[in-house]
Amino acid sequence: MRRAFLSAITAVALTASLLTLSTPASAATNGFRGVNWADQRDNYVDGWVIPSGLTAADSYATVRAKADGVITGFQQQVGANTVRLPINPQSVNSDWWARYKGAVDSALGHGMKVILSYWEANKDGYVDDPAAWNTMWDRVTGDYGGNGNVYFEPMNEPFGYSLSAWVSLCSTWLSRHATIPRGRVVISGTGYNDNVTGVGAASALNGTLLSLHFYGFWASDTTRAAWTSNLSNRLGSYSSRTIIDEAGSPMTTGLNYSAGHQDGNNFTAYLAATTDLARARQMGIVYWPGLRTGDTYSLTRQSGSGLAVNNASGLAQIRWGWGL
Repeated sequence: MRRAFLSAITAVALTASLLTLSTPASAATNGFRGVNWADQRDNYVDGWVIPSGLTAADSYATVRAKADGVITGFQQQVGANTVRLPINPQSVNSDWWARYKGAVDSALGHGMKVILSYWEANKDGYVDDPAAWNTMWDRVTGDYGGNGNVYFEPMNEPFGYSLSAWVSLCSTWLSRHATIPRGRVVISGTGYNDNVTGVGAASALNGTLLSLHFYGFWASDTTRAAWTSNLSNRLGSYSSRTIIDEAGSPMTTGLNYSAGHQDGNNFTAYLAATTDLARARQMGIVYWPGLRTGDTYSLTRQSGSGLAVNNASGLAQIRWGWGL
């Protein structure tokens, strides 16, 4: 009887051990140390998305050469290993895609991760044209689905959808592109990507990464403690799956983000809290924007064929959040 009991206990222990081994642990996302490369007009355009520094007349070779300078700047001046790029059907379902791919290929050639994210044109929080959207994603995943460094974000800021409608749309996307590993799909939080607790709890989206956006103009708090609470509530228990793939603060107005200058100002307190929490929870940050001409939040500006940093203390705080 005792032997049977011990055998049963051993079997249970072995089963538990095997389950532990076969169930992947929640992975941190701090491998994403990134920046957004954005269109000067913003990425909500009814036409081709053209990141700053590129032009509609550029050939593939010209896009690739220009991107080489920008990507090298992101790596050497900033320390980034990820770039988030906008796409839309107008860009992909046209001859611009064959040329725009030079930016993607440059980043991949430099060993960077690339997040490709869909921006709508109507600014209503919905996919503009589902058929064109599907055609776009079919082409994009066909071109880059086999590259493990490319990640796919079905939609940026889906604020038009309820949680259930958004989960349904994403589930349909996952079914249509079932050959893409879920660990390379980045599902936006609800609203303006401002909360991941709903999508995180949706079993239909298990295995995917999540994306959160978080900005200092969303509140007027001037303490790190208040901003930390604000951000924590938006994350819930899903930090290990979440990339903050937009977070930004003024970089051309002379703010000092260094320690000792953080509490007391809305934006310095916000950025300190965001980077502190990201570092503590091993979360990735993709700064908005790494480069966008005319944007006071832009971390860098073009300088010759490369980049120059706009705010050294701001960059140092972002690098802190990246764990560097």
